[in-house]
Amino acid sequence: MSVSDKGKGPDSVPAGGRNKRRFLSPEKKYQIFLEAQRGESPVGELLRREGLYSTDLARIQCKVKEGALQHLAKRPGRSKKTVSEEEYDALKQELQERERVMAEMAVELAVLRKKTNGGSWER
Repeated sequence: MSVSDKGKGPDSVPAGGRNKRRFLSPEKKYQIFLEAQRGESPVGELLRREGLYSTDLARIQCKVKEGALQHLAKRPGRSKKTVSEEEYDALKQELQERERVMAEMAVELAVLRKKTNGGSWER
């Protein structure tokens, strides 16, 4: 085995002679992140086994941090609901109608109170 062949095995260089970019699923990236965080084996060993560079791991760690911060920034409770313009106009009209009815009822209540209070004072 010559020096130029060292480190080259049948699976180290794909067919065609060039390294192809590998697609990793989000689950696989998260598994790699967790394994690197555990520290059970050297990071270099993990990177070699997965065919990654240290910059790839740094990028994965950055994405995990961004995702965690984004998720933690969400406020609990109901999320804001958007409605169409037609729904908004219908709700606005319904609100105005209810306010008008309540105003009429307030006037009727005032008249009834005046009649009942006024009648009890006259006796």
